Amino acid sequence: MKMAAILMSLAPAALAAGAFFAAADVVFLGELHDNPGHHARQAEYVERIAPTALVFEMLTPDQAARVTPELLANPREMAEALDWADSGWPDFSMYHPIFVAGGEAAVFGAAVPRGVARDAMRSGVVESFSGDAGRFGLDRALPEAEQAAREAAQMAAHCDALPEDMLPGMVDIQRLRDAELARAALEAFEAHGGPVVVITGNGHARRDRGAPVYLAAAAPELEIAALGQGEEGAAAPAGDFDEIAFSPPAERDDPCEAFR
Repeated sequence: MKMAAILMSLAPAALAAGAFFAAADVVFLGELHDNPGHHARQAEYVERIAPTALVFEMLTPDQAARVTPELLANPREMAEALDWADSGWPDFSMYHPIFVAGGEAAVFGAAVPRGVARDAMRSGVVESFSGDAGRFGLDRALPEAEQAAREAAQMAAHCDALPEDMLPGMVDIQRLRDAELARAALEAFEAHGGPVVVITGNGHARRDRGAPVYLAAAAPELEIAALGQGEEGAAAPAGDFDEIAFSPPAERDDPCEAFR
């Protein structure tokens, strides 16, 4: 479905709900990465919130620095400048309207490069984090029950195909990505004021485990809001959100086929 058609199909009540987030200092807009409806809703919310800055899970700081007003007008050239085709993320056509909706908002990147993630598996996430791990709470071990629940979630997300000894490291990398999103959001807020919008997956947007936890640890004075997005006919996204919205399901192959 064309992006414009998806925007037209969103219920007016759902579009108006984006006004709720305008009162927050930092807004996390979750997504299933391959769902066009989720990106259409993110673009609509960004337009309504009119943030001073946009933080993308999908961009490194170096990539974010390449974004210019001139590139916004040419999605093909913008995708090339960002090396999007080699990034592993879904088609850039789904993300480009979000950049456009941000207008003159500053763009920040919070992606953890693959090399950094590999190093973190060996040396630990505290050493690999680009901010103050103590300020963001990344240096504190998770409660035993939460650690077990997160490891089980990682196993399920990888179709029960991971060796069990990999699970603690997978949880650590998820926490590192959460903390980097929080760090970038705080950097954006301190540089430009609010509101700041963070574009990320549902797992990172959830208020009980994701990036909002680390942002709240570092800057408890900030007002934080989070949107989770699910698909019609499926369970709501796991976690705590201020609002959950649903879109038609995306067409996708069986994600477990690769593991088989």
